[in-house]
Formats: sequence, structure tokens, C-alpha cells
Amino acid sequence: MHTTPVSLLEQLRQPGDQISWSRFVQLYCPLIYQWASRAGASPEDAADLVQEVLTILIRKLPEFDYDPSKTFRGWLRTVTINAWRRQRRRHRQPSVQHVDVVEVAVDEDPPALVFEEAEYRSSLVLRAFQVMKTDFQPATWRACWDNVVEGKPAAEIARELGMTVNSVYLAKARVLRRLHQELDGLLD
Repeated sequence: MHTTPVSLLEQLRQPGDQISWSRFVQLYCPLIYQWASRAGASPEDAADLVQEVLTILIRKLPEFDYDPSKTFRGWLRTVTINAWRRQRRRHRQPSVQHVDVVEVAVDEDPPALVFEEAEYRSSLVLRAFQVMKTDFQPATWRACWDNVVEGKPAAEIARELGMTVNSVYLAKARVLRRLHQELDGLLD
């Protein structure tokens, strides 16, 4: 029996895997929305763009082959930029700001469309932590969160949660191992 969890990108290749799609939506919709907002989209247009990108991804991800020499984020950004271009052409309301952003080559990093690497990684990891919260006992998840995100010492967490210090470290290891599995292939 194969016990190693398959990465989210691999799971999305399976038809009808609602759990994986839900996880993907929870992780990436805020990122796509923020890219659109930073490009100058109104809240309504940004929401429409997210829906359009998800529709494209439903068709494209089952045939997507992850290439470790390239970034998934770069591919997703390309899909998002192309959808943004189509949306702007449909609306026929380009402003100077929109034209400047849209006309930039995909290989360039227009500041209005791109998270800085640290911001992207931080955002995705924090989002994954939140999505995974219900997958663990509350004390297990909180022990990891308080230590990793809040920066609290293990001894303090152990006192607050009525655990041993070793239990805090074990909880942290379990959650981080799962986080690594969840984000396999998604953090470039």
C-alpha cells in the first residue's frame, strides 16, 4: 500500500477530487484576488477574475505536469495575467494603469501583480496553516501555531496547554510534517 501522501498538484489531476479542489481554492483564491486587486481591479472585477482563473484551472490542472525547474506560482501568474488581459478586452475600459500592467511581458515582475517571494511564501504557509487547523486536535495545532507563528517558547506553551515540553515539540513536528506534505510542489 502506498502511504506517502500525493502532493496537492497531483491530487488535482484526479477527476472529481473535491477535497483537493477545496484545499486549492482555500490556498490560492486569496492570492489570485490580491494579484487582481494590486493590478487595479475593482472588488467585483477581482472576484470575477478569480472565478475565471478557477474555471481555466479546472480544465488545465488535470493535464498540468509540474516541472521542478519552473515555478508553479509563475505558471499560475501567467494564467492569471492572461485571464486579466481577456477580462480587460471584454470590458473595453483600459485605464493607463491597467494598460501599463497588462502590457508587461509575463517574464517580467510587474510590482502591481507580484508578491515578493517572502510575502508569497509567508502568505501561502499561513493560509495552509489555517486550512489545516481542523485536521488536528486543537491543542496539537495550537502548540505548533504558538511556537512557529507566535514565537512562544515551548515551555510556556506547555504550561498554557497542560502538556509536556516534549509533547509541544511532537505536536509541532506532526503539524509541520503535514504542512510540508500539503505544500509539496507549491512552494517554489
